[in-house]
Amino acid sequence: MLELEHIGIAVKDLAEANKRYEVLFNAPPYKIEKVENEGVTTSFFKVGRTKIELLEANKPDSPIAKFIEKRGEGIHHLAYAVNDINLEIKRMVDEGFELIGNGPQKGADNKLVCFFHPKTMNGVLTELCQNQ
Repeated sequence: MLELEHIGIAVKDLAEANKRYEVLFNAPPYKIEKVENEGVTTSFFKVGRTKIELLEANKPDSPIAKFIEKRGEGIHHLAYAVNDINLEIKRMVDEGFELIGNGPQKGADNKLVCFFHPKTMNGVLTELCQNQ
């Protein structure tokens, strides 16, 4: 069974967005982290059993920079926690979902991650993540 792990939100200015979300949640982010292979800096807020991940591009050709250029700021992806990411990738690919890339890679918050294309997920970029 999958559980919602976090909601990713693309932002232009992480420092400004962090200020807004700190007011909303009455708490600072518990982690700020650069993910070099994705060209982003992220911050995480705990909200009950799930998290909000804010993502700011730190490279002009990163997926987040391209997303913001095309769509503006906003919800970027939904992420689901899994116990065995490789097993879930195989299951989903076998069911016809389109994997983006070649498989799991190191992501933020000490996770292995992979993404499935929005065109096979009703318009929603979907991430699977597993604790490392």
